[in-house]
Amino acid sequence: MSSRPVSALAGALAPLIAAATLAAPTAVAAVDTEDQLKDLFFGEAMFEAYQENYFDAIAELDTELNQYLSLDEPELDPFTAHFSQAAFSVGDFELSYRMHREAGRAVQAVLKGNVPQPVRNEAAYRLAKIHYHKQQPRNALHALELIEGRVPERVRADEQFLRARVYMELGRFEEAITLLQGLKGEAGLDGFVEFNLGIALLKSGQPQRGVVELTALGRRRSDDPVQQALYDKTNLLLGSHLMETGELALARPYFDRVNLEGPFSNRALLGAGWVEARSEHYDRALVPWKILQGRKGTDESVQEAMLAVPYAYGKLDVHSTAAINYGRALDAFGGEVDTLTASINSIRQGKFLQALRRKEAAQVQNWVVALRDIPGAPETHYLLDLMASNDYQEFLHNYRDLNDLFERNQDWLNSLDAYVNLIALRRAYYEPLLPQLDGQFRQLDARIKLRTEQRDKFAARIEQMLVTRRPEFLANTGEQEARLELQRLRRVIERNPAGYGAGIEARLARLEGLLQWRLATEYDARLTQAYKHLQQLNTEIAKLQTVYRSFVRSRQAATHSYVGYGGTITGLRGRLQRAQERLELLMARQGNMLETLAIRELERRRSQLESYQIKARFALADSYDRANELQERNADQRKIEQHRKEDGEPLPGDTPPELTPPQAGGEDGE
Repeated sequence: MSSRPVSALAGALAPLIAAATLAAPTAVAAVDTEDQLKDLFFGEAMFEAYQENYFDAIAELDTELNQYLSLDEPELDPFTAHFSQAAFSVGDFELSYRMHREAGRAVQAVLKGNVPQPVRNEAAYRLAKIHYHKQQPRNALHALELIEGRVPERVRADEQFLRARVYMELGRFEEAITLLQGLKGEAGLDGFVEFNLGIALLKSGQPQRGVVELTALGRRRSDDPVQQALYDKTNLLLGSHLMETGELALARPYFDRVNLEGPFSNRALLGAGWVEARSEHYDRALVPWKILQGRKGTDESVQEAMLAVPYAYGKLDVHSTAAINYGRALDAFGGEVDTLTASINSIRQGKFLQALRRKEAAQVQNWVVALRDIPGAPETHYLLDLMASNDYQEFLHNYRDLNDLFERNQDWLNSLDAYVNLIALRRAYYEPLLPQLDGQFRQLDARIKLRTEQRDKFAARIEQMLVTRRPEFLANTGEQEARLELQRLRRVIERNPAGYGAGIEARLARLEGLLQWRLATEYDARLTQAYKHLQQLNTEIAKLQTVYRSFVRSRQAATHSYVGYGGTITGLRGRLQRAQERLELLMARQGNMLETLAIRELERRRSQLESYQIKARFALADSYDRANELQERNADQRKIEQHRKEDGEPLPGDTPPELTPPQAGGEDGE
């Protein structure tokens, strides 16, 4: 039985991408201190991004940017303090939401704008990161070449690390090594720099330096699961590399350093066993393989160990134990083949996609692993390696994002029905009240018109009196009546002067003089008082106009609360329904791709197990034959020993009988 080939260098790109994902700077351009936050809407968008709700963050930040750009005087808006940061952040959020095209447009807009060189450099770095995530290293390098001068300090190390990874993707390992050596000691990239540096050294033809670099990294220990997983992967990579190059004595310690509870423990135990088996120390190989044999039977390493254990027993000539273990492996493989068949059927029935859409899977950080614990989803047990790959992760995230958008649209469609009901309730409440309110409004309007006419007439008289003295304008009601009566009497006397004596004329003149004298002497005081009354009238009119405007606003608000929404709601409903149809189509395509890849992986695993079954059957028969042959040989040997014992022949290992001298006085002595 030969070991499963493990290639350290062929799989080097996978750890590089994983390291890039783990070490990539967060998409959120954080506000340095709380006091620097000037715009609450920007802060809300950043809060959503910190919660990894990138869709909500993009929607809020896009809305804020569009409103800001439509302002007549945007410099007066507090959002001005965060505008440049928001222009970068929206691109980062779109990149985190895998909207690479939109993110690239946002950054390109910054590059084409009239911005300072440091801002332009940061935009070029972010554009390079977008191309790198899209697996376009040449475009990423072209974007990095747009950088001139010094990059802002907060992204300097990230820019250098990205540049090194781009060089590695393009095969320019020497340049990558130079950059990575200069990044040692960066706190945010600790471990990932050393890992990539070791890979670059191995692939550049400097295996000894690469082994030394990776060995130093693998000796580290950390309470952080992510860091410890990186160290374990480093040791597994080194052990596999040394085992394939034939340096078996050096490979075993690296496998031993892998954490037994970590995600790479199964492969490390399998590799440790094969190191001993290749050295023909089969008794030592049984130690890690027996540990691995007792673990979860859906893991490929565990399934291989089920065959490796009886293989080692056979090499040790313990064929009966080997046969027993082959039999156990056959039973386990048969059960797993049945489970895989059921899983394939389950996927074809759509249950796998239902498991991916479950909300509880998204409520934990490592939701891919948590899928194993979801009841009724056995297919997820076999797909962890597939689901952990970068490409499949992209498919998964896209599918779950499409499902999230579909559910959001469905909620919005349901909310439109709620709005329709709310509008109907408002209409039923306000329409009976409006006729009475309109009657009161007409009364108020008539009152305002009357007061306005009075005020205008009064104001015109006061302006005239400021130019020409008109005391009669300031007479009170009694005085006006008296003046009119005196004028009437004067006309009567003038028509019949003979009928009235001189005494009547004198009395009338005296009354007219008295009235004119009073108006003349009190003219200034009365003019001042009239002006005060005019101001009071203006105040009264202003109050009436305030009530008028309040009524108009209330009337309009009441009307606008249920009038004019029909067309908007109908349009939105149509757009949402069209979006739902498109989302259903895209989800069907994406889901079919996920199911096809999953079924292909499960069929591969089933074919592998079926081949294991064939090997186990032949090995089981061979073990039985060897055990029977050994048993027969032992039985024949026992028979030979028995015959020899009966014939008095000494058996192998027996002491020959001691010879005794003849007795004295015997025949010979005579």
